[in-house]
Amino acid sequence: MIQFADEAVIEVRSGKGGNGCIAFRREKYIPLGGPSGGDGGKGGDVIFCIKRNMRTLAKLRHHLVFKAPNGSDGQGWNKYGKNGDDIVIPVPPGTTICDAETGELIHDFTTESENDHFLLLSGGKGGWGNVHFKSSTNQAPRYAHPGTPGEQRKLKLELSIMADVGLVGFPNAGKSSLLNAFTNARPKIAPYPFTTKIPNLGVLRVSDEQDIIIADIPGIIEGASEGAGLGFDFLRHISRTSCLLIMIDCSDENCLTAYTTLIGELSAYSKLLVEKPRVVLCNKIDIEGASARAALVADKIHAEEPETVVIPVSIEQRTGMDMARNAIITLVNSHCGSADLTELSGKIENDGSSEFLETRSIDETEEIQYPGSEQ
Repeated sequence: MIQFADEAVIEVRSGKGGNGCIAFRREKYIPLGGPSGGDGGKGGDVIFCIKRNMRTLAKLRHHLVFKAPNGSDGQGWNKYGKNGDDIVIPVPPGTTICDAETGELIHDFTTESENDHFLLLSGGKGGWGNVHFKSSTNQAPRYAHPGTPGEQRKLKLELSIMADVGLVGFPNAGKSSLLNAFTNARPKIAPYPFTTKIPNLGVLRVSDEQDIIIADIPGIIEGASEGAGLGFDFLRHISRTSCLLIMIDCSDENCLTAYTTLIGELSAYSKLLVEKPRVVLCNKIDIEGASARAALVADKIHAEEPETVVIPVSIEQRTGMDMARNAIITLVNSHCGSADLTELSGKIENDGSSEFLETRSIDETEEIQYPGSEQ
């Protein structure tokens, strides 16, 4: 099984241009036929493109070097050398390409469509053959241009998941259970505390014309922004989401401080994260004492953020799930300016069971063969 990978360091090289040819026309009845050396072919380019059904950078980790073919040398009889084939490297949406040595951002694949391509390195130009240098004073030139060398760069590729909603919460808060309930994704769920180690994607089918992508971000712990636990390795995935769905485990006696701690970790990583619209779900209210704690959490949040919607739920007992589902839909639509999120406060809407699409947390695409790649 291909493992999830959101980082890859690769080396890319464009092809060298072919050398020009030094040749002269030689036929039986045409003495001193003059120069006839052809030009060298152009080296292959290095091109990146979006591949929509890719979800990780795992395939790129198996190829350390991507080298485009060189152009062929020119030949006699004015024959031009063959151009080197371009090498096209597909990447999933949300990939950023940076220089591995300087950290300079080279390109960000966020809005490109399937057919958009980004030319990173151009192949070298082919050299001129000696036919270009003939003149009335130099009728037999014995020199030609060499092909220009290709370019070479070491790149660091980083993937930030493109999703509409990011699930945020401490380990064992119920994020994977919610994703399992609302989508056909099947993350690991167990009756003991543990944290998801890789992001999982699920697709919530709203209608025939609308799908909502939900990303289960690996559990954050206090100090994550400083490198504790999984650190901030996966916090960058939250930056791509449009909205946040924060989950709090109200069976835990420390749930009153959980929301403040989570917001603090997000703010320490990026101030922009805490500005995203969000809904808070207080989970596990079926456990004794959790319902009362959920009410205290809601009062505390509303005192500081009156516009934030807080919904008590029990994923295990399916309590409040219809309201949570509608909150997610309205949250996404309100981010696009087409709904009023505050209308959800204290209101439960039940419009029937939802339809789901099957999703995966890893690539299930065909094996891609990269021409010119080296293991």
